[in-house]
Amino acid sequence: MTTQQTNTTTTKFGLAKILLILGLGILLCGEVYFGYHLDLLSTEQEQIKEDYSMSNNITFGLFSLDQWRERIAAVVDRQVTDYHVSPAQKKALQKKVEQQLSGMITTIVKEVNKPQKSVAGKLKKFAFNQFVDPKDLQEQVPSFAKTIVDKVNSPKSVRRLKNVASSKIDQLEKATYDSTSVAYNQVTKSLYKKYHVANGEDFNKEVTTHLAAIRKVSYNYAYAMLGCVVLAMILWWILRNKRELQKTLFIMSLFLLFTLLAVGMTSSIIEVDARIQTLNFMLMDQKVSFENQVLFFQSKSIMGIVQTLIEQPKPDAVLVGVLIMLFVIILPLLRMIAKGIVILGSEKLAQNKVIKYLTFELGKWDMADVMVVGVAMTYIGLNGILKSQLSNLNISNEFLKTTTVNYTSLQPGYIIFVGYVAFEMVLTYRLNRIKKDDPLIS
Repeated sequence: MTTQQTNTTTTKFGLAKILLILGLGILLCGEVYFGYHLDLLSTEQEQIKEDYSMSNNITFGLFSLDQWRERIAAVVDRQVTDYHVSPAQKKALQKKVEQQLSGMITTIVKEVNKPQKSVAGKLKKFAFNQFVDPKDLQEQVPSFAKTIVDKVNSPKSVRRLKNVASSKIDQLEKATYDSTSVAYNQVTKSLYKKYHVANGEDFNKEVTTHLAAIRKVSYNYAYAMLGCVVLAMILWWILRNKRELQKTLFIMSLFLLFTLLAVGMTSSIIEVDARIQTLNFMLMDQKVSFENQVLFFQSKSIMGIVQTLIEQPKPDAVLVGVLIMLFVIILPLLRMIAKGIVILGSEKLAQNKVIKYLTFELGKWDMADVMVVGVAMTYIGLNGILKSQLSNLNISNEFLKTTTVNYTSLQPGYIIFVGYVAFEMVLTYRLNRIKKDDPLIS
């Protein structure tokens, strides 16, 4: 081969590498962009849901004395406001008054006609028998009863009765104190101001709409990240026979792999959300309702799980947190660095025992794939337990109706972490192929 042909071939390979780096660089930039925004949305979603669970927590709702007081007072107030006596009730009331008046007259006559020992008593008895006819009094009972009932049911009397009842209800409300009321008022005031809403109903609508939008965009970003990796793998397959480009492909793929790991570590992977969706019952023919009562909410990333475990006072929890950090985060990073050194480093570095061990032997200690299975099993177990427990709270009868919902789910961060594990296996396979073809790293 002439010098000119050698230069032409070298230039051709150099141009191919530049184009390859540019192409994979575009994919890497796209993956970093999607991953960055996915991580931001994951953090935002977690914060919004924490705000929602705080505002709708069962402690401030179904378990709050204030909430019960407001609902019961509203029912009683409506009953007082709508108070009126129907003709049938008026007739029954008049009958009761007649019975009371008739009994009272009979009792008085019997009392007066008892044997009297004193002169004054005898004079009263004589005067009563001379001027009062008990039969005549009994005949006037219906007219007396009607006058009393009409007076009681006059508009003025009804207004006075409603005012008395309302004042008593207000006094009862003021006398009923809930220790959580101050905290709840401060929390809701802060949250309503944060989300620019005026009340709880508007807050729930705003949060629900916002979360739906975030969820849709988050999954789009996650699929876009995986799409970048798939395109890189397709490029691997197309250039599988170009040995001179394998190292460039591998190094650029390591950057893609690192991005997947970083986003998979920091984005939420699992979310536990259990709620009482509705609780309804009838009180004095009025419906009393509680809605969206959050029983429990937690959203965690792998880094969040590690941090939570390490912050626990129990040594065994701290140990588990340290082990997860070591085998799921630190060792994968060390392996990526070692692989990069083996591919790009000198022969001396490539043959270094520590580097070779990290690259080819440490894979057995890499527990990222175990973490994938563990999170999946945790989700399945938690989901089953919550469904079983929440089903016991579902009640439907003539007095009470409750419905519960379980929103526990795997999050986009889990999809990214699964993508990392799968892509890492592919790169390990490709590294072994490169090792066979390159005597410097064998």
